[in-house]
Formats: sequence, structure tokens, C-alpha cells
Amino acid sequence: MYSRFDRAIKELEETGETKLRAIGNSMTPKIPNHSLLTLKKFESYKLGDMVLCKVRGNWYESHLVTGIRAKGCYQISNNHGHVNGWTRKVYGKVVKIILPRKWDGKFKKTRSGIS
Repeated sequence: MYSRFDRAIKELEETGETKLRAIGNSMTPKIPNHSLLTLKKFESYKLGDMVLCKVRGNWYESHLVTGIRAKGCYQISNNHGHVNGWTRKVYGKVVKIILPRKWDGKFKKTRSGIS
């Protein structure tokens, strides 16, 4: 199955840059749901970088690097303190965030919660 992550990784490998839409609230308020992200491929990543990665079979389009071990192993966490785990599968770094239309910096209450 060809996913948006497969496309993004292919673009990063071929051109060094890709765009992805952020889905979810795990990186709020830094990255609101539905923001458009521009990612670029780098040789290595630093603490605090927001990266596209895969941890324990789960994809994250914009989680934080919160720890670094030798040989390119990175600890990945969301913006609310949850540690997802360690991985070597880091594909690119968020270099630009375009907020969703009509974003006023506040979350709206909906029937299903906060959006």
C-alpha cells in the first residue's frame, strides 16, 4: 500500500524536500492540526528538531527529537511530554509550517472535543 509517508520519503530521497499535512493534536501549540509542513532531509538531527520518523511501526510527521544516542539513534516525543521511543528511521526535519486557514491561535470546542 502506497501511503502519504511513502510518497514523502521518496520525494525526500529524490529532491531532498517534501510537504506533508500535520494530522492530530500531539504537537500543539507548536504545530496545529492540518498545518502544512515543509520538510528537508539532513545528514543528522539535533535536540528539539521536529522530524518525520517511524517508531515501533508508527509514523510521526512532526515529532520532537528529545534524545540522541551514538550512530544516529534518536528518542522521539510529542509536544506534551509523551515519549514514543527510540529509532534510527528519521527521514526529514520540519523547516516551515503554514498554519491552517482561519487559524486564530485558539482551539474551538466541537462535539468530539477540541479541534
